[in-house]
Amino acid sequence: MLVLLAGIFVIHIATTIMLFVSTIANVWMAGKYNNTTTNSSGLWQQCENDKCKELNFSEDDLSALKAVQAFMILAIIFSFVSLVMFVVQLFTMEKGKRFYITGGIKLICWLFILIAVSIYTARIPQYFKGEQDHHGYSFILAWICFCFSFITGVLYLVLRKK
Repeated sequence: MLVLLAGIFVIHIATTIMLFVSTIANVWMAGKYNNTTTNSSGLWQQCENDKCKELNFSEDDLSALKAVQAFMILAIIFSFVSLVMFVVQLFTMEKGKRFYITGGIKLICWLFILIAVSIYTARIPQYFKGEQDHHGYSFILAWICFCFSFITGVLYLVLRKK
């Protein structure tokens, strides 16, 4: 049981770090045009051949982008809070009790990631219509964090302190 809890703790830390990297990196969409110019776009900036500038979207999609930014930041905060709550519960909770608070907070984090990535998928890629445009590693990391957050959240709800 101790090994399982340690493994979940390591996955939880890795998920929090990946969420942070996914949010700050400017590679949610990537591509090339004219076979010479590389283009990538994140939640904060658009970069072209290592020169970055602010994102330029219509007013409607700008509000969607702001929602994605807010939900990703909330996901990072809730992931960190659930990590702290796990440590607190680990040392203060009686034996035989479950990690309900940690699991609940982690599942809220999971929900925030789902909302953010879903909004991004539905609203933002329309601005990237090149033949070589594709989702970048930050977008993929966000989906990986989505999966890990769900798995660790459910495991926290199921596991008991021994």
